[in-house]
Amino acid sequence: MDRGLALPFSHAPAQEISYPLLPVHRREKPVSEQSTTEEATPAAVAVAEAPAGMGSFAADGTYVPRQVIEDDLGGMSLDDAYTASMVQVEDGQIVQGTVVKVDRDEVLLDIGYKSEGVIPSRELSIRNDVDPSEIVSMGEVIEALVLQKEDKEGRLVLSKKRAQYERAWGTIEKIKEEDGVVSGPVIEVVKGGLIIDIGLRGFLPASLVELRRVRDLAPYVGRTLDAKIIELDKNRNNVVLSRRGWLEETQKEQREDFLANLKPGENRRGVVSSVVNFGAFVDLGGMDGLVHVSELSWKHVDHPGSVVQVGDEIDVQVLEVDLDRERISLSLKATQQDPWQEFATAHQVGELVYGRVTKLVPFGSFVQVGEGIEGLVHISEMSAHHVDLPEQVVTPGEELWVKIIDLDLQRRRISLSIKQAAEGGIVAAEYQEHFGEHAYDTEGNYIGGETTEAQEAWAEYYAEQGDTSIPPVPTTAEAAAAAEAAPEAVAPEADAAE
Repeated sequence: MDRGLALPFSHAPAQEISYPLLPVHRREKPVSEQSTTEEATPAAVAVAEAPAGMGSFAADGTYVPRQVIEDDLGGMSLDDAYTASMVQVEDGQIVQGTVVKVDRDEVLLDIGYKSEGVIPSRELSIRNDVDPSEIVSMGEVIEALVLQKEDKEGRLVLSKKRAQYERAWGTIEKIKEEDGVVSGPVIEVVKGGLIIDIGLRGFLPASLVELRRVRDLAPYVGRTLDAKIIELDKNRNNVVLSRRGWLEETQKEQREDFLANLKPGENRRGVVSSVVNFGAFVDLGGMDGLVHVSELSWKHVDHPGSVVQVGDEIDVQVLEVDLDRERISLSLKATQQDPWQEFATAHQVGELVYGRVTKLVPFGSFVQVGEGIEGLVHISEMSAHHVDLPEQVVTPGEELWVKIIDLDLQRRRISLSIKQAAEGGIVAAEYQEHFGEHAYDTEGNYIGGETTEAQEAWAEYYAEQGDTSIPPVPTTAEAAAAAEAAPEAVAPEADAAE
């Protein structure tokens, strides 16, 4: 037992225990601050020397603990006081907090609750498959919506994108009421259009991206676009945008001036901007005009892509300008020579021409006699004998001589005859040039005769060159035999009487 220490069960009188005095550290004032008239009292020194929130020191240096003279809790239990210091949250409430941790699949947010809130990565942004570190950073203050106050693991589950969504709806609805414009980056290409980040996912249909429909939407990703709101449904979370509507408003004056200076009948040079099933759109330098599929070529066109491609520079003729609907009708074939006009100028009724059977129909067959020119051989003109079906006389792809019996340029129709071709006649000028003037009389009738050495030489030459475009011209004997063998007769014959 130490000397001077009295135990509770000791009957000896308790002795006073002496504790060593704590040293007092005083700050010496500069000479300029020392008073020359009076000395600071010990009490004043003790008060000045006492650190805030602690006790004080007596004049002799003894520490005097601070006295608690007020109940800080006001009668509240410690547990209640702790609970009252926390933020109260409810499902659907928007709270604010500080990011305290960023993981690959979640973010922790301190909102002053008993535990940090968890934001799953899928709830960080309206974009899909994002890296949390690209959306938020440590120490950043953000808003989040309470999805679940306590899940089965006892965690507070939050959503940043839904808080953003709730805030954005109020703004979007106001813009829609005022017929305003929204702006945002394109974040995704989806079926039928684009997704624009306007605080929520706004859908921009492909047909409304530009003044004309755009086929390739990929180049728009990352671009910031302005658009009008044309449909808004909060219950379905549906926002439909139109950039074309915004373009039409901002470019209306320019479009009106462009249309006013565009006159039907004039030729313009443009660039094919889009090819669709019904034609092609051509950028004229201020607006797009449509070349309908029927105006692409004088020939039949199965698909516009077989005539023009996107990016082609072409000359077109303005057919019509609709100022009210702001539409321009164009023609490509109007800038080209009309093959029907060329054929009508170079040929006349009664001439023999060489053609190829392209199609059989119940009432006859169609024969191509020029580039883009087809004529009809009616079934009654196929043979001197009765014919029940066209295939009894000809087959598709077969080449033969026919006679022009009618030429209607206005209706663009040519009537042909195989039967009359077998009777002979005037051969068209382009064929006379190939076979030599000696094979025709002064009226253009084929007189043929026996094959001459010159004809044999020409035939040998064309065979060597692989040129099958020059039709073989039969001799008189061959033509007569062919006529007697009708309905197989397909070659012209000189007039037997002559």
